[in-house]
Amino acid sequence: MSAGVIDAYLSELEVSTRRVAPGEWGLSADDVGGWPLHVGLRLHQDLVRAQAEVVGAGQVDEHELLFRNRSLAIVRYAHTGAGAVWVVGDLPAAAITPAELDRLLGLLVSAAADLRRLVAAEPHP
Repeated sequence: MSAGVIDAYLSELEVSTRRVAPGEWGLSADDVGGWPLHVGLRLHQDLVRAQAEVVGAGQVDEHELLFRNRSLAIVRYAHTGAGAVWVVGDLPAAAITPAELDRLLGLLVSAAADLRRLVAAEPHP
């Protein structure tokens, strides 16, 4: 039933959404911190995971991510081996309600916007 709740929730959003595969969705917000944010959702093993790439490699110091992770709830920053920074959040399938999905995605978008604003404000050589 969790997939049905996610389908219904996404159908009400005012952003571009798509069903990628069974248990997988995508959504795109046009302007999050200055450019589009593409979020993936996956329902697997009793968890729904939301994740999105925030900035590319070399734009944020790893220590800054650790510092910022301490103040986040439900979502967190992670980086790939190549250095791209992602924001990731999980929600137990038993807790999937429209309100909790809204909370998860709201926190994810907020974290992405905050980090993108930081990167935009930093001087670049």
